[in-house]
Amino acid sequence: MFLQYFCISLAAAIMCCVANDTSAEKTDLLIITVATEENDGFRLFLRSTKVYGLNVKVFGLGSVWEGGSMDSIGGGHKINILKENLKPFKNNANLLLMFVDSYDLVFTDNKDAIIEKFLKFDARVVFSAEDTCWPDRSLADKYPVVKDSEKRFLNSGGFIGYAKEVFELINYQPIDNTDDDQLYYTKIFLNRALRHEWNIKLDTKAEIFQNLNFALGEITLKYKGSHSYLYNVKTGASPVVVHGNGPIKPEFYRLANYLADGWTVSSGCLSCKEDLLDIRALKESDYPVVMVAMFVEFATPFIREFFERVASLSYPKDKMDVYIHNAVAYHDKDVATFLENTKGKYRSVRVISPTDNVGEAVARNWAMDECTKKICQYLLSVDSIVQITNPDMLLDLMEQNRSIIAPLLKRPGKLWSNFWGALNKDNFYARSEDYMDIINYSRVGLWNVPHVTNLVLIHGHRLPALKDGYTYSKDFDPDMAFCQKARSETIFIYLTNRNNWGHLIYPDEFDTSHLHNELFEIFSNRLDWENRYIHKNYSKALEENAVIEMPCPDVYWFPIVTETFCDEFVAEFENFGKWSSGKNEDPRLAGGYENVPTVDIHMNQNGFERHWLHFLREYIRPLQEKVFTGYFHDPPHAIMNFIVRYRPDEQPLLRPHHDASTYTINIALNRPGVDFEGGGCRFVRYNCSITSPRKGWMFMHPGRLTHYHEGLRTTKGTRYIMISFVDP
Repeated sequence: MFLQYFCISLAAAIMCCVANDTSAEKTDLLIITVATEENDGFRLFLRSTKVYGLNVKVFGLGSVWEGGSMDSIGGGHKINILKENLKPFKNNANLLLMFVDSYDLVFTDNKDAIIEKFLKFDARVVFSAEDTCWPDRSLADKYPVVKDSEKRFLNSGGFIGYAKEVFELINYQPIDNTDDDQLYYTKIFLNRALRHEWNIKLDTKAEIFQNLNFALGEITLKYKGSHSYLYNVKTGASPVVVHGNGPIKPEFYRLANYLADGWTVSSGCLSCKEDLLDIRALKESDYPVVMVAMFVEFATPFIREFFERVASLSYPKDKMDVYIHNAVAYHDKDVATFLENTKGKYRSVRVISPTDNVGEAVARNWAMDECTKKICQYLLSVDSIVQITNPDMLLDLMEQNRSIIAPLLKRPGKLWSNFWGALNKDNFYARSEDYMDIINYSRVGLWNVPHVTNLVLIHGHRLPALKDGYTYSKDFDPDMAFCQKARSETIFIYLTNRNNWGHLIYPDEFDTSHLHNELFEIFSNRLDWENRYIHKNYSKALEENAVIEMPCPDVYWFPIVTETFCDEFVAEFENFGKWSSGKNEDPRLAGGYENVPTVDIHMNQNGFERHWLHFLREYIRPLQEKVFTGYFHDPPHAIMNFIVRYRPDEQPLLRPHHDASTYTINIALNRPGVDFEGGGCRFVRYNCSITSPRKGWMFMHPGRLTHYHEGLRTTKGTRYIMISFVDP
């Protein structure tokens, strides 16, 4: 009998457990939201629901929003849209409805996690909570008291409950479209009888919902394998819904770069691989039409390379329109050269010149209008300070398939870049906590940022919403105004650092008083100075097993500068024109006397000596240490740095002499047999002559004691050399 009773009781218990489990299994979840347009915020929301396999119903798409601005009181239209659409669910006893905003919200976990967290509340409806009482602060004292670490006030951007109670809540009383939805729910919650009738609770510990406004200091990102989530250090909770309510949208979108497994430490950027456009799979004849808009707003060094690199983009020119706004008369020749070199290659060309007197902001707006008129699919806006070093940049940006995207560009060796990771309260620059990681490529990915400048690719279908964006705010510069316009339209601005596509020029101290001004940019724009002026094979001599030519004993021969350097250097000094007489009397020297005079110009006469001494330290000293082992002097000291000119009818040669130096460098600046005939250098002790110097190559030899030498006669033309007596 006992055994029979035990079996019956056990069976009953098992049946009860099964019944409970079955009931739990029947509990389902449906995410509901209201969205009248599909903007980038909405797409971000949908991505997170897709990552976690959540079932979503969107109400209101395509309708006209009548709920006022989301930055102020309003939103009653959301409730009225829900009233119309939730009727089919009102009697579903096992269905949980979770309402969330959709333009500034992401999920961080799946259905099971949400249901589990909700059931722990033992409530019929749970609203998200925040630290501020909005929109009626006078109601604050009517809220139940909570612990200091908890959220006290209702937020209507997210709530979850059984379908029956949710339906009754939204139908409790009428509400105008322009009334405030949060106030509607607040009054229900503060009505004790209604709160108990519907068993409404607030998520005071952010177990399910995390509202970020006034809470940024208490949250941190965490990772578990390829999963990213938010952790509230104040409450110890890991919310499954993250809501960027209030004015902190840029910071929410920054966090959203990582959330929903967008970027994790172990897997890197997963969102980078989503929604890609396989542009390279298309025939070139099917490529999208792009307008390339170039803006020259101030005198810019190395603009010749700027235009050359834009013209070298890996994209068919018959699919490109060109728009140039040149506000600087100094660059008229550079624009003309670009147009001549690309004549007939682009679909169309429009140039706005300095005489047109069109301001920058207006010119940028015109570029968007011009792109729209020509039915272009993309607008590529490029400032003259950009140096595109990767020709595939345009294709790479298109491939990411974003509304607005920019490649990471920065000043070489500096923290200055073309994006802001965060904004301060005045919408100006603030450094985000991941800024350094992004510009140093410690974190590589695709980043939603509040501001980019200098180079942006804008999808053509976004241009109508961005119309007049560069004059959107009179309080900001054109690029700031444009980005503010994009943010106001919830059009995301992305920055990618998945590759290295180029860098930025530093233009602020560009002196245009010389003939060839870039020669003087060795300090401000070293990388570009090297690209133009340092010989492409310079570094080979510094390799461990380099073979270095020695045409005469202890005379070493190196490639050092480009032919462009030689041509511009000679032209610069000829333009300066103050050549010495070639006589012994020389007022430029301390004693007024030169023992071995030449027709020359000293570096300190035209302001180039400081630059040349830097050149000696950065490019000559490493070569010297390579060949004259054991001699180390940093920085090299040189008080005699000069360009020498030899002509048959002026000074054709130089008598034998020792140099007043530890070592001497001699750079050939033009070509024997072409620019001049004869000439060269003979080392007397070794009876060794060098008569065919190579343009842009340098001799380095000891100055005193052993290398007594003479300049051989120039018989035709003009020979130029650059001389430095190093460490006299």
